[in-house]
Amino acid sequence: MIPIGELSRRTGVHIETIRFYERSGVLPEAQRSESGRRLYGDADVRRLTFIRHARQLGFELDAIRTMLALQEQPDASCGTVDALARQQLVAVDARIAQLTALRGELTRMIDTCAGGSVGACRIIEALAEPTALSPATAEPCSSSCAAAS
Repeated sequence: MIPIGELSRRTGVHIETIRFYERSGVLPEAQRSESGRRLYGDADVRRLTFIRHARQLGFELDAIRTMLALQEQPDASCGTVDALARQQLVAVDARIAQLTALRGELTRMIDTCAGGSVGACRIIEALAEPTALSPATAEPCSSSCAAAS
């Protein structure tokens, strides 16, 4: 059994995040030493490594909970896991599209900069101008959104 600090070092997950995962139920509540310190075993290391990797891929905690539950049913169909992974891929593709649009907007602003004083800075002016990005989400608007503004 290892204390929470060692679990953190082995998995690369911050101590407060480990505690959060316990409170959220994705990581079982730790066993306690006689002095009340949290103690973890090899199964906790594997589970937390799984959670960290899934979070790095952008999965939400509900999806991770589902995958962890399915992991305990090795004979079950992997259809649900496949569907979750496909949904996450769609979300990643949408984020890439959003970032590409943001990159284009930043590039346009930088390209207009003459390098003079802040009072005549084209970047500052461009930030005050309406763009083809939705103000609420900074996502690219559809053609109907851009036409409405």
